[in-house]
Amino acid sequence: MRLSPHKARLLKSNLTGYAFILPNIIGVLLFTLLPMLYSLIISFTDWDYTKGFGNYNFIGLQNFIDMWSDEWFTDSLVNTIFFSVVVVPATIILALVIAVLIDRYCFAKLPIRLAMFMPYISNVVAVAIVWVMMYSPWGPFTQLVQALGWENPPQWLGDPTWALPAIMLMTVWSNVGYAIMIYTSAIQGLPKDAYEAAEIDGANAFQQFRYLTINFLSPTTFFLVITTFITSFQVFAPIQIMTRGGPGSSSNVLVYYIYTSAFSFYKMGYASAMSWILFIILFAITMVQWHGQKKWVSY
Repeated sequence: MRLSPHKARLLKSNLTGYAFILPNIIGVLLFTLLPMLYSLIISFTDWDYTKGFGNYNFIGLQNFIDMWSDEWFTDSLVNTIFFSVVVVPATIILALVIAVLIDRYCFAKLPIRLAMFMPYISNVVAVAIVWVMMYSPWGPFTQLVQALGWENPPQWLGDPTWALPAIMLMTVWSNVGYAIMIYTSAIQGLPKDAYEAAEIDGANAFQQFRYLTINFLSPTTFFLVITTFITSFQVFAPIQIMTRGGPGSSSNVLVYYIYTSAFSFYKMGYASAMSWILFIILFAITMVQWHGQKKWVSY
């Protein structure tokens, strides 16, 4: 059956398009979807991968049941939630305030924004090592708090109470530049006439920020809250480099515990079950983002 010239051109165009996206589809299938399916299967097993493929027993939902009585899992989940609940608001609030101050009062805006963005694009290993040295007894951070009057500051990363907050501080410092750049892009599109009208009505700079800027930037804030929350739930590298989850389980987070369960204790089935719990949590957050975006679009 011969195709008409129009249908032949359309078919050729479609096949060309599919040929361009085929490598990406194959990559997603081989390196994302199939590993996810395999991890779901082995989450119902007691597989120790050092014994080879196929050497496992199906144990049903036992991994998912056991994890809730595992103090290391519950501690890491609580630490992850605490980490996210603190880091996300701190990052968003600081970024919003700094972005507005730069836009309003700074002359060399671009160099300052680039300087704020540099920690975000710097190598996380290098950043973590620098902060480890800063937290040492002779480091700049410890010396600063002593100069401010704290006579006997703790051994930050070696103290169960301060280890996780110390990593939170480094994370906020590292990630705030990204949020500043996102807010900066949004600020450029704010309606100037609304601010001019508010100024004519006698609104000062703080009132304009409170009643105009925050409201205008609320969709951007919503986007940053969701994306930053997902990122903070997946924190791994700073924990691995700075504390290895210690002292004890004080700075252990969910992703790091999944990693140690799989590659230190060889409990791949158990680690896969925990990773699916993490997936469910992140999927729920993503659904909140999706419904929130629909709300803002309809608004």
